[in-house]
Amino acid sequence: MEIQRNISEFILLGLSDDKNVQIFCFMLFLLCFVALLVGNFLILISIVRSPLFHQPMYYFLSQLSFLDICYISSVTPKLISDLLEGTKTISYGYCMFWVFTTHFFGSIEIFIITTMAFDRYIAICRPLHYMMIMNRTKCNFLILAAWVGGAAHSFPQLSMRMHLPFCGPNEIDHYFCDIFSLLKFACTDTYVIGVLVLSVQK
Repeated sequence: MEIQRNISEFILLGLSDDKNVQIFCFMLFLLCFVALLVGNFLILISIVRSPLFHQPMYYFLSQLSFLDICYISSVTPKLISDLLEGTKTISYGYCMFWVFTTHFFGSIEIFIITTMAFDRYIAICRPLHYMMIMNRTKCNFLILAAWVGGAAHSFPQLSMRMHLPFCGPNEIDHYFCDIFSLLKFACTDTYVIGVLVLSVQK
């Protein structure tokens, strides 16, 4: 059975209709975006070129910086460009991609931060066995587990959204494709899906 979908694009209402506020937000977000990119690249390069790269904590920090770059690069450019455009439209496909990437990269970051906490726990509570427990093979396994966990968190949510029939108004009162805003446009009962989404939110 073909999914009913009357909406091919969404209109993001954004932060404000005031042009001055939009210009201020554009400058602020652009400055923050560039600062985050430069900062994370500097962290990444510094760690990779350092002899400390082989230590677990610095290895996890380099992975975290890489993920920050991926996360902000997939979300922020569209947000910044919309602040200068008159109509802030986003295609259905890009909206689904946006929802996926925010959950995918965001959840991987959380898993890696949890891994870093585990690493510090081992370093404090088992200092004599630390290098044996947290060897490079174990670190690679933990990073792989974080990516698998991010996929396990994100793909089911994307699948739920992709199989919803969308119709009706297409204006999202937000500056990005929010999951709960999308559920309002579904031409079916979304109570169960809303509860499932809420249960796995970060």
